[in-house]
Amino acid sequence: MQKLTRIITLSVALTVVSGCSYVGVYKRDIPQGNLVTEAMVNQLQPGMSQEQVTYVMGRPLMEAPFDSNQWDYVYRLDEAYGGVEQRRVTLTFDPMGRLSNVQQQGNFSRDIPVSTDHGLGPALEGADPLDALPTESVRTQTPETAPAPQPVIRAE
Repeated sequence: MQKLTRIITLSVALTVVSGCSYVGVYKRDIPQGNLVTEAMVNQLQPGMSQEQVTYVMGRPLMEAPFDSNQWDYVYRLDEAYGGVEQRRVTLTFDPMGRLSNVQQQGNFSRDIPVSTDHGLGPALEGADPLDALPTESVRTQTPETAPAPQPVIRAE
């Protein structure tokens, strides 16, 4: 009987310890690169300068090392419990630095959900980090309401 109890206890312990997938593993979405949306690409017009393109799209993820007139914007989202979505926009500039060609790869028709409400680490229920900040307001003193400076007396 004692041997049977030990065998059952050991079997349950090994099942719980070794079977992490049985209990469940936390996975999270992994976004990488420049977020590229259809609205951003629609704002691009031939003839725009590189500064204007940077204002609309941001700095490119990659600039071609042998051709500075080609910029690549790549976004990849590896969904935790789903597939992988990748978008790529390749912009080509003429020798004067004006946008001449826009090439798209990937599905731009749907929005990619981007959660920005999660910080580092797990969220605690009911805990708001802003609640820990002091609620006192800072009073500024004008020269009329400021106390007069006191003279410093040194003992020699």
